Amino acid sequence: MTCDEVRVALSARLDGEDPRLPAAEVDGHAADCAACQDWLGRVERVNRAVRMGPAAEVPDLTAPILAAVAADERRRGAARAAVAQGRRQVLRVAVAVLAIAQLAAALPVLFGVGADVHTGREMASFDVALAVGFAIVAFRPERAQALVPVAFVLAACLAATSAVDIVSSHTALVHELGHLAAVAQAAALWALGRTTERPLSAATAAGRG
Repeated sequence: MTCDEVRVALSARLDGEDPRLPAAEVDGHAADCAACQDWLGRVERVNRAVRMGPAAEVPDLTAPILAAVAADERRRGAARAAVAQGRRQVLRVAVAVLAIAQLAAALPVLFGVGADVHTGREMASFDVALAVGFAIVAFRPERAQALVPVAFVLAACLAATSAVDIVSSHTALVHELGHLAAVAQAAALWALGRTTERPLSAATAAGRG
């Protein structure tokens, strides 16, 4: 048995591992070999020093990591808010333009004359009222969702009645294209409502608090 084999076995024993050699032979060699005794003494001193030394302090990185995550979330939130704000402004302008267009088309009928003055003025009055509602929503987008059902019902009714009248030859397709504005208004209001948060009611705010 060589010194190297014995030292490997002794090192394994110190580490709590299987020395893979008979203990009696290892101890007998170590007792008779001064070099192995000296080596074993030095190894045992180093082993004790390592085990008795103070454990290295692991720095607590929880706070910096959480701060970095929070900062990243704030940056992402700011970016999302900027995109939503830009989309909201575009939709507000679109709703305002549609309201002005509807008002411009209704006012001449409201104050004009024609073969069916009464019916024309009644329809123009309805268009003016709707245009005012769209204009209010353009300035107060948080109210868009309240007007969405009205806009969709109007668009659906105009589309259905136009289709029936076209099929019955009571009107021409080109005369009904103006009703596409109602569809555009409904779509713009729906999109604006989705980008605008509705204010919380007092009960809801109290429940969340």
